[in-house]
Amino acid sequence: MIGSGNAGSVLGSKFRLAGHKIQQVISQNPGHASILASKLGAHHASSWRDIYRLADIYILAISDQALMSLDDQFSLDRKLVVHTAGSVPMNVLENLSKNYGVLYPLQSLRKENPEVAEIPFLIEANTPENLTVIQDLARSISPKVFKADGDARIKYHLAAVVVNNFSNHLFTMAERFCRDEHLKFDLLLPLMKETVERLEKFGPGNMQTGPAMRNDDVTIKNHLKILEKYPSLQALYQFFSKSIEDRPARDIHPFPNSGN
Repeated sequence: MIGSGNAGSVLGSKFRLAGHKIQQVISQNPGHASILASKLGAHHASSWRDIYRLADIYILAISDQALMSLDDQFSLDRKLVVHTAGSVPMNVLENLSKNYGVLYPLQSLRKENPEVAEIPFLIEANTPENLTVIQDLARSISPKVFKADGDARIKYHLAAVVVNNFSNHLFTMAERFCRDEHLKFDLLLPLMKETVERLEKFGPGNMQTGPAMRNDDVTIKNHLKILEKYPSLQALYQFFSKSIEDRPARDIHPFPNSGN
């Protein structure tokens, strides 16, 4: 396992629980490498010179920037090497080994929460044989494993940024608004959970509600007046309200979908 951050910590834990042997953890931060290696029952190192050469697969769970600067760092000849990035091409690994691929977890991973229940994987490889190995590895910890080339993967990554990173930023802004207005943000948590749980049954287009959906101009004007001292949130409110009002007809489905 190359990398001791969120992805390396969670995936390492998942693979160990599935019965895989983690031989080594490598990280530029010796302390982090040592801590994760101890949890995974592995050796640790902080230099490419000390990389273990007899593993079956090498997982690079490192930043996109670090992946793009790997060219002359080390070589693993014919060992299977994969990275876990959503927006980095597979061929960034071609100078490291003749066998390479991608094992991208389509999930927000945090080392503070290694018990995340469901991790879909998007996989790719430079040969059918390598794809089979990566697929078997992914299926050992997840039932949701799908082939996706680099073009599809970066689009999934973009969609993930919208549904996860952007929505979390909205939650953060709402929490700040509640705090400043002396409101209890935790009263909104059941609403947030219900909104997400509906998606699997009905699809987001069918579940859109709110004043913009109803063309309730009076409520919208009242909300915007309240938000005058919160210009960033006011601008987002206006943008999203207009976007909901202008939503394309294809967003609305005549029947609930199956969640597939």
